[in-house]
Amino acid sequence: MDWIEIEIYTSTEGIEPLTGSLLGMGINGFVIKDSADFEEFLEDKTINWDYIDDDLMGLKDRETSVTCYLPDNAQGAEYFNMVKAELKALKSRDTDNSFGRLEYELKNVREEDWANNWKQYFKPLCIGDKLLIKPSWEEASADETRKILEIDPASSFGTGQHNTTQLCLELLEKNINEGDRLLDLGCGSGILSIGALLLGAQSAFAVDIDANSVKIAGENAQKNHIEAGRYLTACGNICDDKALRDKIGTGYDIVCANIVADVLIAMSGFFAAFLKKGGRLVISGIIDSRKDEVLDRIKEEGFELLEVRTKEDWTAASFIYR
Repeated sequence: MDWIEIEIYTSTEGIEPLTGSLLGMGINGFVIKDSADFEEFLEDKTINWDYIDDDLMGLKDRETSVTCYLPDNAQGAEYFNMVKAELKALKSRDTDNSFGRLEYELKNVREEDWANNWKQYFKPLCIGDKLLIKPSWEEASADETRKILEIDPASSFGTGQHNTTQLCLELLEKNINEGDRLLDLGCGSGILSIGALLLGAQSAFAVDIDANSVKIAGENAQKNHIEAGRYLTACGNICDDKALRDKIGTGYDIVCANIVADVLIAMSGFFAAFLKKGGRLVISGIIDSRKDEVLDRIKEEGFELLEVRTKEDWTAASFIYR
């Protein structure tokens, strides 16, 4: 398998939150390079040395970075979009700029080339009992009976290839009722909220911290012939933007959020305010090692657990708000 190398520039203080975010996305292997390691070595008076290894010497004046490797396929492209979204989220939380610049470089491919090359792996995909996900450049069978969700992710997470998206769509299919109002937090490409409308929801409000994702979600809604009045979008972070929360409003029948564990925990105190009594919450993006922590936190906010689904190392769950 070919791999894409991504080097993310941060600071000594940013290593822990950045690697924590990568682990939360299921990216377990990375290389950390930090000039503080060189200074620590020099200050260690217990070591006797005649020379300094070239690798260690190379840390002397370099910018701190974390390097990770993603497979060169559609799954890797999904991870890449998750990484970009999480870097934006980390930047928004880093109010005192202690995490460094949080920018990335692709080391062995140009981003624009990869964005086009991985399309060869993105094929029509059946999810649940009712949906067929496909990109615009692929044709569906003339006798297809499933509802066709056409999605072009561009630079946003959400093609349906990732286990977290599949699990979330399966739970939405089970929990959506005709005429529901849905709120999609961390909408990415808009795949969940658009899928919900095709499954019977009356309207959807899609929110993301990334303005480009909001734009792409709106474009994907148009591709699926969703009337403008049924699909609203907004950019921002609900955790620190009261004006955004007021704009979103309340009384939703269902809220969905396919985001990493730390963000779900940070959002947990806001979910109930968006829902009507008896409303449902569908969450995904939870790496298995964080499952109990996230589910327990949601239950502490007054939600009753309805169902847990897993696929490989990922977990999704549905709740009802009593």
